[in-house]
Amino acid sequence: MTFDDEWAQLKSEAQDSRSARMRLNAAAPDPGGSGSGMKPDLVVRQDDLGKVGNEAFRVHGELQKKADIAGAGMGKAGAGSTARAAAELKSRNLTAGDELYTTLEVWTAQLKTVLQMCAHISNHLDFSKKLHANDEAQIAAALKRRDGSAVPASEISKYVK
Repeated sequence: MTFDDEWAQLKSEAQDSRSARMRLNAAAPDPGGSGSGMKPDLVVRQDDLGKVGNEAFRVHGELQKKADIAGAGMGKAGAGSTARAAAELKSRNLTAGDELYTTLEVWTAQLKTVLQMCAHISNHLDFSKKLHANDEAQIAAALKRRDGSAVPASEISKYVK
């Protein structure tokens, strides 16, 4: 099998598996078969947001420690072992030195992007968790059942036609 054939096969398999798993902007069909055509509300619990936010924070910390090849093995001059190896190769007139510098720069830029994404996810979910907790409290204070207990926000749609 040629590379092109193998690549085409892998792309096809990836596309097939993606279409079977991915659902955007749609809920799973109602298993009860009520036939009402109503989709269940999206429910996100505070614990879910916290778990995702904490995981993003943990990934950020691990990446910061383990994926920094620019600073790994930093010497007295402040250059990491990869940068020192690139300089040594370049000093011996080997083109691999320049290529290694380029690789290091690209890696560092991409690592910074992933770190920023993890930080953004963590911070956003922490903010969302607090904001929605405040929203829930305000809704609970405004909506009361006959017995005085709070009406959960997820039940509001029952009163709207």
